Amino acid sequence: MIAECKEISRRLAKLKDAQGEWYKRAELAVSRNREDLARAALVEKAKVAEVLKALEGDDAILSEKMQNLDADIHRLQTKLGEAKAKQTALAARAQTVAARLTVREQLYDGRVDGALGRFDQVEKKLDEMEGRVEAFDLGRGKSLAEEIADLEAESDVEKELASLKAGTSKQG
Repeated sequence: MIAECKEISRRLAKLKDAQGEWYKRAELAVSRNREDLARAALVEKAKVAEVLKALEGDDAILSEKMQNLDADIHRLQTKLGEAKAKQTALAARAQTVAARLTVREQLYDGRVDGALGRFDQVEKKLDEMEGRVEAFDLGRGKSLAEEIADLEAESDVEKELASLKAGTSKQG
């Protein structure tokens, strides 16, 4: 269709030139007192004008078709862009759903429940062992060394508290 437009444009230019040439020939014939040749040249100019008018009509129709094609191409490009954007959104959505499904499958997998059950069993055994240790310590009082160690720890805590109080009172 583009080639047709260019061809019509070339033919229009040639016909306009030919029309001008026939007019010049008619003028030349009149200047030489040859009315018969001038009439014949003007008849040829009129024929060229008719062909030119028809070709200009074809050119207008073809130009309109080109504009319609341009508009159609623009609409198609817009739809293609929308389709690509939708495809990208759907791909992202599919990836998100797949990740969520994987997490759900792992979360509700029996192996996770089994591991949690084993942790509960280990915790229960540790509680029992700690209880047995505490049972051994129940009947027995603190030794002298333990009481002195407690006093020293308590003394260290009191010193740290006093220095903390002294620091805050200086700042305030």
